[in-house]
Amino acid sequence: MATEYVKLVDVTKCDGCRACMVACKNWNDLPAEPEEFSGTVQSHKKTTADTWNVLQYIEHENGKGDLEYLFRHSSCFHCTDAACEKVCPENAISYSKFGTVVIDHDKCVGCGYCVQNCPFEVISLKEYKDKNGKEYKLSQKCTMCTDRLEEGLQPACVTTCHTNALEFGNKDEMLAKAEKRLSEIKGKFPNANIYNPKGVGGTHTIYVLTEKPSVYGLPENPKVPTSAVVWKDYAQPIGKMMIGATTMAVVGAFITNNIISKRIKGKEDGGEGHE
Repeated sequence: MATEYVKLVDVTKCDGCRACMVACKNWNDLPAEPEEFSGTVQSHKKTTADTWNVLQYIEHENGKGDLEYLFRHSSCFHCTDAACEKVCPENAISYSKFGTVVIDHDKCVGCGYCVQNCPFEVISLKEYKDKNGKEYKLSQKCTMCTDRLEEGLQPACVTTCHTNALEFGNKDEMLAKAEKRLSEIKGKFPNANIYNPKGVGGTHTIYVLTEKPSVYGLPENPKVPTSAVVWKDYAQPIGKMMIGATTMAVVGAFITNNIISKRIKGKEDGGEGHE
């Protein structure tokens, strides 16, 4: 079995510089996406089809009554049990050997089911035009720089982080680092926790948070929607079996009808010959 990898995000080390955002844009050749000033220092409200990771700035009143900013590098979580993969009707979303979740744009039809079912709301549709001017859409999100991983490199966002708030490596090693870091900061941050939700089978982007997930705008207990589980694990396989059975029945009927038709025709031809 191939080694799984994890991106560890330690929010206690992040200084909000946004270098990860710039590196992501540069490596993936994503266009600039200017937004109107919203009254906060956060540049984008959330991830989009052209902005695959966003540095979030959360205003938070701490236990002492002081207002402070909490930073969080936000991008695709690359769930072990990904809802987007389950609901895709074209099998355009799959898991790489590294554990990352990737989209095959040659198969994507832009239906948007993945967008609607992602518990973290990190997938978006982008509009394109073909050479004839016809519009079509494709799903887009962070790839965890799987193309770089194939070449033995780390994700672009990780390589540019100057505070080591982002680290990338073997899954077991990163989980051990997260546990160690949690024990170091618990005294200062009593609500600190490791965010690696079991409801999606765990993720390949895990966080060391200083507050409850909801403070950072994260769902406390994200789960794969029941409808997605029913569709992928039950309805779709049964549907394929039924389609297969139906096809075999049609083919069988066609062959049988041909055989019977030939026999009848043979008898008719033979009968005419004796008259």
